[in-house]
Amino acid sequence: MKTVASDDRAAQRRRRRLANEIKESLRDLRIQLALLNHQVGNQLDLKDVDLDCLDLVFRHGPLSPTALARRAGLHPATMTGILDRLERGGWIARERDPADRRAVVVRALRDRGGELLRHYAGMNGAMDRLCAGYADGELELLADFLRRTTEAGRAATDELAGD
Repeated sequence: MKTVASDDRAAQRRRRRLANEIKESLRDLRIQLALLNHQVGNQLDLKDVDLDCLDLVFRHGPLSPTALARRAGLHPATMTGILDRLERGGWIARERDPADRRAVVVRALRDRGGELLRHYAGMNGAMDRLCAGYADGELELLADFLRRTTEAGRAATDELAGD
């Protein structure tokens, strides 16, 4: 005869197993997205770190080089080389900051955005089809989970960096 305690232990084991499956899936997703980004970078002649920084500029820019380095978790001197390559490739422009003419901001060249997005069209289409199979409430739950997972990753990164 089952007891309440054995039911609780079984529920705890099931919950641990599910949590471990989620963590394993997130690791698999990280690897797969890194492979996708690497392929996109190869086709556009961009290093992985250059592509990461370009994405940050497209999504959050214009940014100062220092702010971009902070967001990317890179040393400012490293950022200079990345920005040099992105500028030579015609992906970004360095401009005077309108708020402080002594400062520089990095702006993505929007005419190149379509070129970048075309390389992600397959993944974006697959994500659209995947999301179509979920109800609005489920999508809200997934979006919340991913936001909170991103924040947990940011906090763990800051902790390791000593921030």
